[in-house]
Amino acid sequence: MRITMAKNATPQRDSVMEHFSIVQALCRAAMADASPALRKQVERLRDALAKDGEAKQSSALTSILTTADRTKELAPSRIERSKAPLLGEILGRNTPVPVDRETSAALAEIIFPADIESSAPLFNATVRQAIGTIIEEWEHFDALAEIDIRPSKTCLIYGAPGTGKTRLALWIARELDLPVVLVKLDGLVSSFLGTTARNIGNLFTFANRYRCVLLLDEFDAIAKVRDDPQEVGEIKRVVNALLQNLDIRRDVGFTVGITNHPKLLDPAVWRRFEVQLEIPKPDFDMRKTIAAHFMPPVKAPDSHLRLISWFTEGATGAEIESLVRTYKKATTVREEDKRGLLDTLRQFATLNAARVQSERRALLFEDSTSLFRAMRDDPILNFSMADIGEISGKDKSTVSRQLGKQAAALSEGEVPNG
Repeated sequence: MRITMAKNATPQRDSVMEHFSIVQALCRAAMADASPALRKQVERLRDALAKDGEAKQSSALTSILTTADRTKELAPSRIERSKAPLLGEILGRNTPVPVDRETSAALAEIIFPADIESSAPLFNATVRQAIGTIIEEWEHFDALAEIDIRPSKTCLIYGAPGTGKTRLALWIARELDLPVVLVKLDGLVSSFLGTTARNIGNLFTFANRYRCVLLLDEFDAIAKVRDDPQEVGEIKRVVNALLQNLDIRRDVGFTVGITNHPKLLDPAVWRRFEVQLEIPKPDFDMRKTIAAHFMPPVKAPDSHLRLISWFTEGATGAEIESLVRTYKKATTVREEDKRGLLDTLRQFATLNAARVQSERRALLFEDSTSLFRAMRDDPILNFSMADIGEISGKDKSTVSRQLGKQAAALSEGEVPNG
């Protein structure tokens, strides 16, 4: 009877073996980026084949498993460790994203690590250290797990527009080697409020299915203070739906929220984020570093970089980048049209009045002697007469005499013209 059963099973087994090349290809593709659970299933299949006497096929799967192990050993350990903690399917470039049912508009954009700029964003030492802590937690996931601690899975990044919040979130995802599901939350808001709650649910269901970083930009668009008397009850229910989905995702994936308006956020929203990272406007040294970063291929003197940094007090990195572009254009045009740094700063201040601190702007358009004195006396700027002369197109002795005349006039109660 046993022999008869084996014979009866042979055609079925032969059919499977006939298509084993397809099974082998599937296993090879899966093992290119396998979760522990998937690897376990390939090992079970290998062992089952060996038990049934299919040594050749079992050996083929062993080879696939061995190759995957070697590939893992050769790959950067940071990336491999970062992948391990998150379960889920792999996002591909052809993966369809959820859409708004009323408008068919996509609810998210997928950004892959290879498409994210590799250079780290420019922040001061304190912020860099805080960011490094987030990355290190994920790099040492296994070590933390041994003491029953997990890395932070939720992070709220807030600060003024133009301070680099979105770029930072993308860079963190790149360091973790995870794709980003980027959502502009104001795009989820439908004229049909019931649709808005449904959009939120569909979006989180999608993000929870895949191994990714969910990036919720313009977070304040929905997560408003629920006590606002101007808001109707349906909007409050939308906020509650968002909070509930954040709670569910806490144990699934990594979520980052970004806002320019932290005061608009409901206190309950703040409690959903383990990390609450404020991105400040850059200080003098950081502004100079940002200016130098965006300056190539133009070579600017150090005195020019320092004056740009001084002039942009209170500015964001994006505003400094804009000024540097103006400077580069002014120094690259035809010789007869080239402008000096002070003329360039005046042009920028005229075209971007709201971006320039009023005291600095006033100095630019007052008599030049007052500006020279401010440049000489500012302890941070620390300009010499030679620096001021180089920037203003005058020799240092002329600058010195001009300041001397002003000092003498001021002592006599007069103010000379520049």
